[in-house]
Amino acid sequence: MMKKTTKLKRLLNSQQLEFLMEAHNGLSAKIVEEAGFKAIWASGLSISASMGVRDNNEASWTQVVDVLEFMSDATTIPILVDGDTGYGNFNNARRLVEKLEQIGIAGVCIEDKLFPKTNSFINGNAQPLAPIEEFCGKIKAMKDTQMDEDFVVVARIEAFIAGWGLDEALARAEAYRQAGADAVLIHSKSSDFNQIAAFMKEWKRRHPVIIVPTKYYSTPTSEFVKSGVNAVIWANHNVRASITAMQEISKKILKDESLIHVEDSIVTVDEIFRLQNVEELQRAEKKYLPSNATPSQPETE
Repeated sequence: MMKKTTKLKRLLNSQQLEFLMEAHNGLSAKIVEEAGFKAIWASGLSISASMGVRDNNEASWTQVVDVLEFMSDATTIPILVDGDTGYGNFNNARRLVEKLEQIGIAGVCIEDKLFPKTNSFINGNAQPLAPIEEFCGKIKAMKDTQMDEDFVVVARIEAFIAGWGLDEALARAEAYRQAGADAVLIHSKSSDFNQIAAFMKEWKRRHPVIIVPTKYYSTPTSEFVKSGVNAVIWANHNVRASITAMQEISKKILKDESLIHVEDSIVTVDEIFRLQNVEELQRAEKKYLPSNATPSQPETE
């Protein structure tokens, strides 16, 4: 069976445009895989939101790793982790790589901002960037640390987000490529594709490029293909969808003081059992428990 790391590395070097879908816990990761996606984006925004904290490294990196382990265990497709800034300097970043490899994560993306990070869509122009030399040292440390040669390190460039121009974005991308990054992620908060298109034109397909079209979502996917983008991340849409659903259902139940109008619009409890793979446990109990033992039954509350 092909390693998850190899799957991710091949995906990022594919000759066709590939897609990664956001997940933020074991359940959403399994849903992404069942939907047919080839890889998962473990979003820092989504994971922190699911914990009820801000996307400013308020959740510790070990708390994030705990979530990632459940996601990895629940799936067979590779996971690319949003590793923020690497949670500190080069030493924190290489420690992160060690732990991610231990739990079966295929790759990590780090961004060239300062720790603690600020989400890219909040006061972007006020966000300072890490010095290029320092960030390159972080990339080198991560690549030197990995044990699996196919483990992927992606360098995320925040130059456009922070108000810098094309020249700065290109200079950083090339420096990160030479430092050993397996791919670059060029980020933009513009509502159109112009910044990214200009970058891609000058980049000339010299190394794999990932984009995150959260703000320029109306751009036809054909434009991404034409420009030479390798992979697209749909970055936060499962957590946003879940928030919409939970807000609506909670308000309705509170208003109605009854479940009669909502039961038919949500999944059954049996579907939760299926996603949890309850049947496997029941088969295992028949195999391993004494015949006079009481088998477990899934609870419905």
